[in-house]
Amino acid sequence: MVEVRTDSAGRHKTRATIVECAARLLREHGAGAVTTRAVAQAAGMQAPTIYRFFEDKDALLDAVAEHVLATYVAVKTLAEDDGDPVADLRAGWDTHIGFGLANAALFGLLTDPARGTRSPAAAAGLEVLRARVRRVAAIGRLRVSERRAVELIHAAGTGAVLTLLATPPEHRDPGLADAMYEAVTRSILTDAPALPADGPAAAAVAFRALAPDLTTLTAAERTLLSEWLDRAAG
Repeated sequence: MVEVRTDSAGRHKTRATIVECAARLLREHGAGAVTTRAVAQAAGMQAPTIYRFFEDKDALLDAVAEHVLATYVAVKTLAEDDGDPVADLRAGWDTHIGFGLANAALFGLLTDPARGTRSPAAAAGLEVLRARVRRVAAIGRLRVSERRAVELIHAAGTGAVLTLLATPPEHRDPGLADAMYEAVTRSILTDAPALPADGPAAAAVAFRALAPDLTTLTAAERTLLSEWLDRAAG
């Protein structure tokens, strides 16, 4: 039986052990297997110990989701870009699809509207996507606003994973995620850097991505310029 120490380092280690055991149960057997008794048994401790760290099962599941997703986001954030923002955007999509399919139970928890507020790790993951979209805009390849592009990619990626997870593995369409990505990029990307022929909206999107770096302007001027360009991008 694991000894539960009362000092700060001991509590942190015990909590981490509980979360890791719960994550393994979730990954291998689904959310229904993450019971107080099962987690305590896997962690080698008494069931009441779990309640010294987590109010209930939902709180434990939230901690598990945060743990797994935070690790994923950290790796995703540290991944080296290959210098091509459009290729990096595609690589991020592939990573997202792969993560969702490899972590079906966790992905279901993260996308369940009934589970309340979005986790900090999920928000960090969206910030990674925003940064990648911003780099695409900066080279003049975005035809819609950055916000619209992020929302479309996020919605399409989530929908693609949920659709694939709802289909038995032997009946899944291996090209579904690729087709979804191509459909989205046709609506948000230009074939080449924005030119006057692409219209003012595409040019405004490209300029908007660079506006925060115009240090010759005051903060207020940059904010105003960004608002104008957002409106022009429509």
